[in-house]
Amino acid sequence: MKRSIAALAAAGATVLGSTAVLTMPQASAAAQGCRVDYTVTNQWQGGFQAGVKVTNLGDAVTGWSLKFTFPDAGQKVAQGWNATWSQSGTAVTAANTDWNRTLGTGAATDLGFTGTTTGGNPIPASFTLNGVTCTGSTTTTTTPVTTSTTSTTSTPTTTTTPSPGGTPLAANGQLHVCGTHLCNEANRAIQLRGMSTHGLQWFNSCYNDASLDALANDWHADLLRIAMYVQEKGYETNPAWFTDRVNSLVGEAEERGMYAIIDFHTLTPGDPNYNLDRAKTFFAAVAARNAARKNVIYEIANEPNGVSWGAIKSYAEQVIPVIRAADPDAVVIVGTRGWSSLGVSDGSNETEVVNNPVNAANIMYTFHFYAASHKDNYRSTVSRAAAKLPLFVTEFGTVTATGGGTLDQSSTTAWLDLLDQLQISYANWTYSDADESSAALLPGTCAGSDYGTGRLTASGALVRSRISTADHF
Repeated sequence: MKRSIAALAAAGATVLGSTAVLTMPQASAAAQGCRVDYTVTNQWQGGFQAGVKVTNLGDAVTGWSLKFTFPDAGQKVAQGWNATWSQSGTAVTAANTDWNRTLGTGAATDLGFTGTTTGGNPIPASFTLNGVTCTGSTTTTTTPVTTSTTSTTSTPTTTTTPSPGGTPLAANGQLHVCGTHLCNEANRAIQLRGMSTHGLQWFNSCYNDASLDALANDWHADLLRIAMYVQEKGYETNPAWFTDRVNSLVGEAEERGMYAIIDFHTLTPGDPNYNLDRAKTFFAAVAARNAARKNVIYEIANEPNGVSWGAIKSYAEQVIPVIRAADPDAVVIVGTRGWSSLGVSDGSNETEVVNNPVNAANIMYTFHFYAASHKDNYRSTVSRAAAKLPLFVTEFGTVTATGGGTLDQSSTTAWLDLLDQLQISYANWTYSDADESSAALLPGTCAGSDYGTGRLTASGALVRSRISTADHF
């Protein structure tokens, strides 16, 4: 199985999931100091990924530079985000970008990078912020066994990770939002990768035992997004059938150890409030039916368009309590303005959500892109937003926003590299045999029983090659 981490262990101790927390002692009334939370989120043979949260405990600064030294000469920063990264020998510098150059007292910013290593523990011994040393203790967590956290200032605590099992669901259990990340039962940030169905009213035959087995066992997908259109001959035409079909697919995903996103696929009209009563009825039913399951994620509005963020927020704050009444623990994903582009496609940006977030806990915000149409300015928005908002790419395409055109491999690769670096989960549009270049399966595939690699389109082959690589749970 691709989920095995045994082959990733180096000769020394594994540091997957390691966290280093370093704080400056309070020594004066000015309270000058800093805190750095350094987390090795992924590790593989010859490389690793680290998140760095910098908190300013002193006076406000405009313009900052974080410096640290790797313990081993073989450790190098390969690619970083949310800062300008440089390295000389073992000394590393991360300098502010324009949008995070100011850090007020108590303010924090999240950075990160991927690195290469020839071995050893990639946790620096100390950090400085504008010359102020942040010192303290280091904690190390090793999966998949029971782990202990030690500190010079507190009593050790113990946390048990979920069993790694052979599936994403077995490895991670009930998910929740922690900070800006999707996290598992052990509070470890994770990334899910999978596929979205097409409209069930058109491609219901594509979702059978053979196709779902291929998705789970050959693609090694972590999740299935169940796209239930509301209009376009969807839910409003036969609520009972669509509700039952969604529930059955959630169960099919659970049997295969995959997570399931229940997507209330609103598109036209773009104001989700048009379907407010339908949404309340539908989510009351599916939340009651699936509350005991740990694999369910609720996406309450696919692509709001032609509507203000305030109206979307109002809709969310009315629908989320309906879900919570039956299923208080599941993650809920909220659509954003401009076809879930965080407002970029409407000439706005993420600040409208940052400054006026939905009044609910355990939620994430949707971002959609189509690689041939949405490029650098959209990627820049995601890079900025990911430091402040928990994001989930519930739909993306490798082609144009129409679902057609030529596959843009370069832009798709740039997007998926960014999502991997930021640990943002994603689902590709679509796991279907639609006669369009965004489809993963060749036309006619769903009429048969062969869902192997010979039945993949160029888009399907590219996305499968990314999804089927090892997860770093």
